[in-house]
Amino acid sequence: MFDLKKVLLAEGLGTMFLLIGVVGSGIMAKRLSEGQEGLILLQNAAATAAVLIAIISIFSKISADFNPAVTLTAWALGHRSRKEILPILLAQTTGAISGTVLANLMFDLSAVSWSTTSRSGSHLWLGEVIATIGLLLVIFSLLHTSRTSKIPYVVGAYIGGAYYFTSSTSFANPAVTIARSFSDTFTGISPTHIPMFALMQLIGVVISIVLIRVLFSSDSIKKI
Repeated sequence: MFDLKKVLLAEGLGTMFLLIGVVGSGIMAKRLSEGQEGLILLQNAAATAAVLIAIISIFSKISADFNPAVTLTAWALGHRSRKEILPILLAQTTGAISGTVLANLMFDLSAVSWSTTSRSGSHLWLGEVIATIGLLLVIFSLLHTSRTSKIPYVVGAYIGGAYYFTSSTSFANPAVTIARSFSDTFTGISPTHIPMFALMQLIGVVISIVLIRVLFSSDSIKKI
């Protein structure tokens, strides 16, 4: 039986832990490996991948989008009803911001310190489109071919890899993008650069919906 309250709690908690993992590991890595940018990114990517595997495994039987891009794609493809969308997006965004604030506090920083990290330029915007398309193809290809048990591990692996093979380090998530502006640390993004990142992620959503409908139509699935 569908229980929206449980869905919202799962989405909020899961996204909160995702941001604790992303931001917290970025702060810890920076402190442990000051000046070694490659090693810092490796630690951040590994921790993020591990957290994704864990939280998707925990909440997948209730709700485990943790990403407005995933939720919007699910709605467009008929996996979610319209009335769910706004509450879920709000839960994800609230959870994400809460996770960033908690990560800041855990490392004895101000609860909110607006990021000054510049992340702007056409190459980064292209990276976000590619990162988002790849993530959505991973999730919905497995969903449409009845391999949902693999989703936690493949999503974790994809995001861990995408930290390196995309120029933007694969935010691929509007709620994560907003929340990361609340921490002036390794994983931050200047608030002024959020709109273009979010727009590129939405472009990735639109392209992904078209690709998924073509690739994983009923006729296509029968041939797999």
